[in-house]
Amino acid sequence: MELTSLSAISPIDGRYRTKTLNLAPYFSEWALIKYRVHVEIEYFIALCELPLPQLKGIDSTKFSEMRKIVSDFTEDDALIIKGIERTTNHDVKAVEYFLKQRFDEIGVGAQKEFIHFGLTSQDVNNTATPLMLKEAAEKVYLPLLEETLSILETYAKDWAKIPMLAKTHGQPASPTRLGKELEVFLVRVKEQLLLEAQIPHAAKFGGATGNFNAHHVAYPEIEWKAFGDNFTKNYLGLKRSEPTTQIEHYDHLAARFDSFKRINTILIDLCRDVWQYVSMNYFKQKIAKDEVGSSAMPHKVNPIDFENAEGNLGIANAIFEHLSAKLPISRLQRDLTDSTVLRNIGVPLAHGVIALHSIIKGLKKLELNQSAIEHDLNENWAVVAEGIQTVLRREGYPAPYEALKALTRKNEKITSATIADFIDGLEVRDAIKNELKDITPYNYTGI
Repeated sequence: MELTSLSAISPIDGRYRTKTLNLAPYFSEWALIKYRVHVEIEYFIALCELPLPQLKGIDSTKFSEMRKIVSDFTEDDALIIKGIERTTNHDVKAVEYFLKQRFDEIGVGAQKEFIHFGLTSQDVNNTATPLMLKEAAEKVYLPLLEETLSILETYAKDWAKIPMLAKTHGQPASPTRLGKELEVFLVRVKEQLLLEAQIPHAAKFGGATGNFNAHHVAYPEIEWKAFGDNFTKNYLGLKRSEPTTQIEHYDHLAARFDSFKRINTILIDLCRDVWQYVSMNYFKQKIAKDEVGSSAMPHKVNPIDFENAEGNLGIANAIFEHLSAKLPISRLQRDLTDSTVLRNIGVPLAHGVIALHSIIKGLKKLELNQSAIEHDLNENWAVVAEGIQTVLRREGYPAPYEALKALTRKNEKITSATIADFIDGLEVRDAIKNELKDITPYNYTGI
């Protein structure tokens, strides 16, 4: 069966293909091959600019032709490499052979043996992979997250003065403000992004077992560690890990996955709260004329965007958790378990992207139902008891907490009249009574 959006096993490449398509240039098999080619090309250019004695004769104008192999890299190029791989049974070696053919074509075939010079495959894979993740996050994931935060910021400002009944343990509690409650999620995510930004995109680059053995034996006079640091930083925009085994130790990658997981957890919290506000009728949802909410109940307008997001964020976090727990562990100088696992790093990011699309869609559909919010406040005058007893404490009134507890902690409806009658019965100055009567569920919202 031909692979299509209907035949794909994963919904990432099936049902949600349109939402995840922007990740294909970073996490597809084609993308991985292209990034390997990119690393090999930049490494060869770096050797030329070192310069190695045997590469001094290469005209620097050839560098643009080399880089054009990357910028013009096509699916047909990837298929050529896959064809070579069927013979070599080694994916990175296939890239090397492909580039040797292309170097012959652009007139630098005499120096082609310096492609992949002194490297092991993990020097290529462990630089290509963090670069893929870095650019995918910067160009696809983070812009969607920023759009989500922008919507939250707008709502936080627009609804900054909307009083709202709080619910602690699911029960009525001291009133708050709707805008502030959304600002909580905004700030939480922003603070996690600040932490995430401090995590370096780290790469392993140091030869077969991380010691530049082959480089050093060929050119012992060259400071290869300094070269490696310069190459990863200035040619690829990465930080070289030192020391390493044959592979990157993945500690920074694990930290990044844990950071993404924390952001996702905050977003799950947001989705559940907004879902609850919709169920409480605090928000209505904009209605699309031709959409169906239920196959049986015509009236239904379900908060499905937040449910979809919650589900996808949960899947993303489960995979992130496995990645961050597994990748830093490898037997001795390396085993192959990291290789197959690393091929899945785009999967949790894709589920995160699907979730962000749903959150953005859901947030844009929200319509404030202020009358429902005000009705809830009016039905819960008991929540001002905290404020009243606190003022009475200030005035030295005897056992104020117990007095308010006796008034409110019973199965009777507390109304504005109930509160007013209680205040009138207090043995305090009239000025204090007036101060207490000014406290309402609508203004008892703090600062």
